[in-house]
Amino acid sequence: MSSPDPQVRAARNQTTSPASPAARGPVVAVTGAASGVGALLTERLAASEEIKQVVAIDERRGECAAAQWHILDVRDPAIADKLRGADVVVHLALDLDLETDAAARTAYNVRGTQTVLTAAAAAGVHRVVLCTSAMVYGALPDNELPLSEDAELRATAEATGVGDLLEIERLARRAPRAHPGLNVTVVRPAVLVGGTDTALTRYFESPRLLVVAGSRPAWQFCHVEDLCSALEYAVLEKVDGELAVGCDGWLEQEEVEELSGIRRMELPSAVALGAAARLHRIGLTPSPAGDLAYTMYPWVVSGSRLHDAGWRPKYTNEEVLEELLGEVSGRHTVAGRRLGRKDATAAGAAGATVALLGAAAVVRRARKARRRV
Repeated sequence: MSSPDPQVRAARNQTTSPASPAARGPVVAVTGAASGVGALLTERLAASEEIKQVVAIDERRGECAAAQWHILDVRDPAIADKLRGADVVVHLALDLDLETDAAARTAYNVRGTQTVLTAAAAAGVHRVVLCTSAMVYGALPDNELPLSEDAELRATAEATGVGDLLEIERLARRAPRAHPGLNVTVVRPAVLVGGTDTALTRYFESPRLLVVAGSRPAWQFCHVEDLCSALEYAVLEKVDGELAVGCDGWLEQEEVEELSGIRRMELPSAVALGAAARLHRIGLTPSPAGDLAYTMYPWVVSGSRLHDAGWRPKYTNEEVLEELLGEVSGRHTVAGRRLGRKDATAAGAAGATVALLGAAAVVRRARKARRRV
């Protein structure tokens, strides 16, 4: 039998060859796409041959020219129209800023997540990926090292933003029952590093590393690039369910002190927690006393589900800590409050002990001032 004409053979190849990865990949919508993790993920997905299209949603336009942008608040029910045609939504529009009013932060985070889940179901989206934090497991002295993804969520609402994250976790569990056919994946990173500002990154801006006597800290970090790669795994349905993500293993407090070159300041638990609570109550620090637990007790995660799916972190704990120290160099924080250069010089000389032990005097002065009014 003679071979077919080259033009006929080429035409057959065009009709029978599989579609390119981009043609058969999902359309992905990213909320909070203009900044932070959302901006990094949007750029990453837009450059991927496995993604057909990226729809970027935020209250301002970001820099990724390859994405299709929609400018609106995620709490606006009109978001459902913007999600039509999307296969997956990654919801990253969260406010975890230490300086944000707590009530306003909760209203934005919880309402935004509720709206996105409802809108995604209405638009026919089949998967929503949410991002919370490994903090939802809680930092407790009896935590296993490491915790499995299935470990009970034992955190309380006493730390910055953790109450919001726990509510988001509850919404994630309820969503598939409320919206049959909607799958929800939750990604929980360890201490996130890479352009982030949290109570835990500010810990390394202090002139001394506060160590509560009798505590057992264990430090595990997560680089933002590793978080984005884990989110991409979830988007491409290489893994689902509840996913913990972070560097392999952890660092003991002594290792952190050796690597950072920052000496410790050890205080009794009652003194440290009491002073932190008073400083926050009178508005001198943005961090509530509950944040201290995450520097006292372990909340290291295994990340076994991602590992089983073939994902590996690019960074080690040592490398991420080095990057964090570079980021915070020149910043000065005592008890969670950023200081100016003049105040920082005094704090560096006196040590954070003075700031904490002086809380009682500050409280007394504040009370006297109120009585005089």
